Amino acid sequence: MPDNNLILVNLIIKVSRWVIMAKKQNKKTNAQNTKSKENDQFKEIESKLPKDAQKKLRAIKSKLDKFQKIVLKKFEQYVIGIALLPPKKPEKDEKPSEQINVLVLVDDSDSKKMSKDELKTKLSSIIEEMAKDVDKNLAPQTIILSELWQSCYDAKYELLELIAMSAPVHDTGMLSAIKIAEIHKSMVIKKFEKYIVSYVLAGSLVQGKATAESDIDVFIVVDDTDVKKMTRAELKDKLRAIIITMGMEAGEITGIKNKLNVQVYILTDFWDNIKEANPIIFTFLRDGVPFYDRGIFMPWKQLLKMGKIKPSAEAIDMYMNSGEQMLKHVKFKIRDIGMEDTFWAILTPSQAALMLYGVPPPTPKETPELMRHLFVKKEKMLEEKYVKILENNIQVRKDLEHGKDKELSGKEVDVLLENAEKYLKRIKKLFSQIEKIREQESMLHVYDTVVTVIRDILRLEGIEKANDLEIVKIFENEVISKGKIPAKFLRILHAIMKAKKDYDEKKLTKAEVEKVKKSSQEFIRFMIEYIQRKRGIDVERTKIRVKYGDKYGEVLLLGKNAYIIHDIDQEEKEISKAEILPNGGLGKITKSSLEDLEKDLSKIEILSKIFIKEPIFKDMKKIFGKNVEILIKY
Repeated sequence: MPDNNLILVNLIIKVSRWVIMAKKQNKKTNAQNTKSKENDQFKEIESKLPKDAQKKLRAIKSKLDKFQKIVLKKFEQYVIGIALLPPKKPEKDEKPSEQINVLVLVDDSDSKKMSKDELKTKLSSIIEEMAKDVDKNLAPQTIILSELWQSCYDAKYELLELIAMSAPVHDTGMLSAIKIAEIHKSMVIKKFEKYIVSYVLAGSLVQGKATAESDIDVFIVVDDTDVKKMTRAELKDKLRAIIITMGMEAGEITGIKNKLNVQVYILTDFWDNIKEANPIIFTFLRDGVPFYDRGIFMPWKQLLKMGKIKPSAEAIDMYMNSGEQMLKHVKFKIRDIGMEDTFWAILTPSQAALMLYGVPPPTPKETPELMRHLFVKKEKMLEEKYVKILENNIQVRKDLEHGKDKELSGKEVDVLLENAEKYLKRIKKLFSQIEKIREQESMLHVYDTVVTVIRDILRLEGIEKANDLEIVKIFENEVISKGKIPAKFLRILHAIMKAKKDYDEKKLTKAEVEKVKKSSQEFIRFMIEYIQRKRGIDVERTKIRVKYGDKYGEVLLLGKNAYIIHDIDQEEKEISKAEILPNGGLGKITKSSLEDLEKDLSKIEILSKIFIKEPIFKDMKKIFGKNVEILIKY
């Protein structure tokens, strides 16, 4: 009964896959519960077979379990996988074989006392004897890991295909990695064979450092040398998106989800990385195992092994200087915590509290004094020590910007962070206090505040005028419909407008007023955060970062004026100012200061779209020298 036999083996493979899942789950749950689940699953599959097949199924499962225990008892340190293999297809008129084919994968990376061949021969002999003790029909095929990798180096992928079709009964992670990578590779090559140069398994799995939680790292190199219909970047992005999606599909097929980590390189970039001595690429070439190669990866791997691939002098210099550059970057980031991160972390909520109170947000320098006047002295809602925290942070930022302090120590950063946390906790309480006061205010005030915030947002979007009747529709068309703000806030706005109408007609109850006030608080808070984010993004968009020699400079385009910071790392910053001409170039350059720059930033409420025209690049050459470089990302 060959058909019945094939069905039986396929069902055994399904049971074996489930057994592995049950054993992994057993680490997290009670062993008795897991055993019960295993029996339920086994009985479900068993019930679908004829009675004679059920008996065979139970017998084969029992043999596999017994064989696995015996092998792992003696070789658990070395055996990284045991899997049930598909049956060999019988020849014509040949009787179905009772043989049960089993793969045993052995990690030989630590083998030093004997050669690889001797190790395989010795292990094969011992494991075969173990199999005979269990059942004469058990036919183990012992493969050492170096043999498997060598077959890949020799472009012989039959063993990979065999493992992909197997059902693991013991796996430390390698069989799963090979299975999902092999299936993913087949999907990728089937669709993009013309472009795929190499498909390579890399990372901790092939370095012998893998754990059960390790990712399965694969590198795919795509040939872009003959691309005509799109740019190389477009080709890479397009293929990468599809290939990563295929990786998710392979995870669904194999049940190995969220483990496959796919890196896609185009051939020209890959070659540039080799020339530039990119450490990731060198490690990839040294350790990677090709699951598919069109004669590109293995020659590179051999050339690296022979010492023929060497980094250029420029690459060596770059890496020699990278340590110093990284330390400078670390110091800059620490300064940035004091100058920007903790500063904005407490300033923005402070301004939000003032806006919630009904006061337009002042400049950073004026914020502490206004907080003191309103919340400490007038309303007696806030303690003086919290205003001093804000003042101290503003002073730290000022001292760093003006070069009075060169850098921050770790201890100083800890103090800033600790104080910022205390401040934010207290500001949350202040919000509650302000909201309590607002409960006593009229619906008219709520309406006016909401409309004011909406007008501020519309001005950020370039809309200067909108009457009360049109404002909701304009807000919907220009902000909500374009996905800039969630649609739920339009619903809140409609409810506020309806409440205002009912209020005017004296139809609004006290309970409804309280309900509208509560929803308006959420509305205002979100809109304030949106304004703060929008302004921050707009200011960043005005900056042009440049590099000249070993220095970095910035040009800020603010309305009709441009500010030039000649060296951003300089303690006493040299700042110049120039008018932006109609043709986009710069007018006469005069000396300026940080105070002037901050004053202009505080005056500008809305930054219009910035267009960089050709004349400004000529002016930057005059300012920074002919070898000036524009930094696109920094």
